[in-house]
Amino acid sequence: MRRISPFRIPVWLGALALVAACQEDPPAGEVVEVPSGRALSLIDIVTNAPGPAGATARFRFLAPGLSPDDAEAASADMQVLCDSFAVKRIDGMVPAPQQIVISFASEVVPFGEASPDVVQFFESYRPENGACVWEVF
Repeated sequence: MRRISPFRIPVWLGALALVAACQEDPPAGEVVEVPSGRALSLIDIVTNAPGPAGATARFRFLAPGLSPDDAEAASADMQVLCDSFAVKRIDGMVPAPQQIVISFASEVVPFGEASPDVVQFFESYRPENGACVWEVF
């Protein structure tokens, strides 16, 4: 049986604590206010799937009752969410996101899965000087 030196244990514990701190779960379910008044809650933040611009932070929101007719209001809400919610949360992410994607879904859909019966909207932004610049998605 191999024994670990007592001097290595603090190093391992410190490394585990550092990794755990980096893997902190996002505040899923956090309610967010937007100009349209739509009730939104954060589903999750996905950072482990690069986009076309490289490192990407995806902020996924549940928007119960979302319909195809809500596209214009949703677009305005997404810009506000990017500027006031998402851009503040990308500081310190490694690698630094080159793109932020905001999405709304009428029901929770696992990331990357298609669900034709669920209304979903997506907008893409480039973080620049503490603000979000809209980009064609």
